[in-house]
Amino acid sequence: MDYNGLYRHIMEKGSYLCVGLDTDTEKIPAHLRSGKEPVFEFNKAIIDATAPYAVAYKPNIAFYEAEGTHGLEQLEKTVAYLGAEYPEMLVIADAKRGDIGNTADRYAKAFFEVMDFGAVTLSPYMGSDAIRPFLRYEGRWSIVLALTSNPSAEEFETLSVCGEPLYQTVIKKTIRFAENEYGSSKDRLMFVVGATRAEEIASVRSCCPEHFLLVPGVGAQGGSLAEVARYGMNSKCGLIVNSSRGIIYASSGKDFAEAAAVKAKEMAAEMRKTLCGIGKI
Repeated sequence: MDYNGLYRHIMEKGSYLCVGLDTDTEKIPAHLRSGKEPVFEFNKAIIDATAPYAVAYKPNIAFYEAEGTHGLEQLEKTVAYLGAEYPEMLVIADAKRGDIGNTADRYAKAFFEVMDFGAVTLSPYMGSDAIRPFLRYEGRWSIVLALTSNPSAEEFETLSVCGEPLYQTVIKKTIRFAENEYGSSKDRLMFVVGATRAEEIASVRSCCPEHFLLVPGVGAQGGSLAEVARYGMNSKCGLIVNSSRGIIYASSGKDFAEAAAVKAKEMAAEMRKTLCGIGKI
């Protein structure tokens, strides 16, 4: 999915919601746990219930790796199900990979060719060598960590480097080397910025006025959707806002999918209001 395709999908839905599939076997409803593929069955029900309101899904790879090969098999089934039933959705591997050389090449192959994700989150700490192998895949997105929502992010991400916060340097340099190689970077690059740092989103946006931002932290982590839209939205929306626990664990009972749909619908309705604010709907 390219930049314009993503923008069209957002406008068609009137939503820029990403549902995070951080599926923890200890938190899914008890009646599913005795099944052969409880994670996949949970994901499938959540996807079917929330698809009318979402433009993207984001499995967090750690929750699947923690279940060993069986967890990874269920992850692959989840991605394949999305591709078959909801091909318009952007499917993001929340993997935060960041290595160099042949290792980065193998990570890119794993996520974009073997598992067929549309995007993957990346750590830029090791520099451009860790990101370039992913950028080679046209029609896929490299989503680079910039300013995250965790408290200890300030230990590195906001340090002053040559007179500016490190996260600004990361954004600017990543865009520069991507554009040196591909001419334009907005079809290949996004950046992660946490919703709990809403006012600093304006600082991020100033460094990448056209790019999409992936914004986790709305919902259970306490981030404000209104503030995210105020500081981060551009003329093409430019936002994908993720909610995980607040949607997928809205209920621990047999009505879990219905409860997730209600939460997703509520968030999508808020998003529609912010899109109306830029005159797009």
